[in-house]
Amino acid sequence: MEKAKFYPVKGYIDFQKGATADIERFWEKEAEKLEWFKHWDKVLEWEEPFAKWFVGGKLNASYLCIDRHLYSWHKNKVALYWEDEAGNTKAYSYFQLYREVNKFASMLENLGVKKGDRVVLYLPMIPELTIAMLATVRIGAIHTVVFSGYSSQALADRINDTSAEVLIAADVGLRRGKYIPLKQIVDEALKAAPAIKKVVVIKRTKEEINMVAGRDLLYHDLIRDAKDYVEPKPMESMHPLFILYTSGTTGKPKGVVHSTGGYLVYINSTYKWVFDISDESVYWCTADVGWVTGHTSIVYAPLLHGATVLMYEGAPDYPHPDRWWEMIEKYGVTIFYTSPTAIKMFMRYGDERIKKHNLSSLKILGSVGEAINPEVWGWYYKNIGGERCPIVDTWWQTETGGIMISPVPGIELVPLKPGSATLPLPGIDAEVVDEEGNPVDTSVKGHLVIRKPWPGMLMGLYNNPERYKEAYWSKFKGLFYTGDYATKDEDGYFWLLGRTDEVLKVAGHRLGTAEVEGAVVEAPFVAEAAVIGKPDPIKGENIIVFAILKEGYKPADNLKQEIIKEVRKQIGPIATPQEIHFVDKLPKTRSGKIMRRVLKTIMMDKPVGDLSTLEDEASIDEVKAVYEEFKQVMKKKA
Repeated sequence: MEKAKFYPVKGYIDFQKGATADIERFWEKEAEKLEWFKHWDKVLEWEEPFAKWFVGGKLNASYLCIDRHLYSWHKNKVALYWEDEAGNTKAYSYFQLYREVNKFASMLENLGVKKGDRVVLYLPMIPELTIAMLATVRIGAIHTVVFSGYSSQALADRINDTSAEVLIAADVGLRRGKYIPLKQIVDEALKAAPAIKKVVVIKRTKEEINMVAGRDLLYHDLIRDAKDYVEPKPMESMHPLFILYTSGTTGKPKGVVHSTGGYLVYINSTYKWVFDISDESVYWCTADVGWVTGHTSIVYAPLLHGATVLMYEGAPDYPHPDRWWEMIEKYGVTIFYTSPTAIKMFMRYGDERIKKHNLSSLKILGSVGEAINPEVWGWYYKNIGGERCPIVDTWWQTETGGIMISPVPGIELVPLKPGSATLPLPGIDAEVVDEEGNPVDTSVKGHLVIRKPWPGMLMGLYNNPERYKEAYWSKFKGLFYTGDYATKDEDGYFWLLGRTDEVLKVAGHRLGTAEVEGAVVEAPFVAEAAVIGKPDPIKGENIIVFAILKEGYKPADNLKQEIIKEVRKQIGPIATPQEIHFVDKLPKTRSGKIMRRVLKTIMMDKPVGDLSTLEDEASIDEVKAVYEEFKQVMKKKA
């Protein structure tokens, strides 16, 4: 492993600017740190807004994450520790992981899966999820991981968009001591997703499950006939590695596509810079693999570096509030990466339970998913890191593939400012701009944009290039629009201020308002709905619904329960509304757009601001009256 270079703070800033000034030369040197089956012919082909990185080069993600480690002492070191909340454990050396991945790849080939085919993975946090991902890309297929907390309808939507024919599922998942019937959800989803021809079921319990003859197959039966070795196929750098769906405000979830070469080069470099990750690291990211954080931080980046990965299936505070600290001590975790939402939850329990555990193995703490406020940052630094571990506050998105703005202990630990993600990474040209796309002054709120392509950027949206252009490149000419607000201070540090669009952050999960609204109006008595997020100190945001009933219906508690049931059915428990309010009118612009910001300010007892585009002022009065009545009812209950 090449030893990191160290720069004084000003030196680091100069280095970052130099890397960004000549991105092709810089990223070519970074790409040379990976093993390629065929060298690229050209570093970058940029036809805005589409980038092709390392054109002509060939490599394989499965080979880079496992095979190449077998030629050194890594062969018999632990690649993956797994534990569930019941205390069941497994451990895989790099060689054992290699064998399991090869068998899984052979099984996929026996099912007829070929290069370019999409394979949907609807699995809980079990080792087979990592194995399935690496096996899929080993043969050149494209995986689509669907978060196992999603409902049957959400699963069906994602299957239909990819036209996948093979689905990998488990009979159950485990959460807070209860089994989640995943196979039942799959059966319901496939009523609306007829393209699936084969379902491979990983059986975890002895309970009977429904098995459809000719379609459903047991993993443990298939794997017995699998070969021990499948040659990793050399894949073009621009071959899609995976499709991952992210919610937005325009309704249908977007299928973000990431390339093989650019994505792997980017995360290999950035995880070394940000986490100083190495083959001696024991790395624990608490995200679910169903999100991009899990893809990059639990599977691809740590394994590229030959690190040991810890994977946990279960709730963070079950069966007791110090479960996470118990596991850090047990496995000697050196890098711990979690969300501010989780830290806020643990702050409620105080620090006594933490003191029972030896957390001295920790070297670096990470934060992801939302901006971390100074109070939470300080608690995390003191109680978990013992005031000795730097906190890397990372900003990135599903679309960026990897971290974009963060401290970089692997290069030089710049001074940390609690609440700031600090500076862009080398090769990343980030800026904060006004509505015209011009850089704003120090401390002025603006839109966070990226001005030059980077290897980890998405190839586009699956089968939808026009939506890709509209979503990310139409607001500012020549600038990638992130959809986040930010400011920069006098030192050039970035301070993230949240989304500019209508996206909810609930307990670390990102949900589109349009997707939740679509579920609400599935209730037969709902004519229209608007959804907003109300700040919550633990969950980040609670979901608040304003609904207009169809004629003939009157507001009633049983209707609220029906709406909750419908949302849970359409999306999943994570989207359960905290409050539901019935109104006759919603505040809208003259063009018919719901003014969700107005609803939010009313809920927070703040001035509603500019109403020049409002169609009917009576709608404001009604919402205020409904919410005032709600507050009075809650006051009496208290």
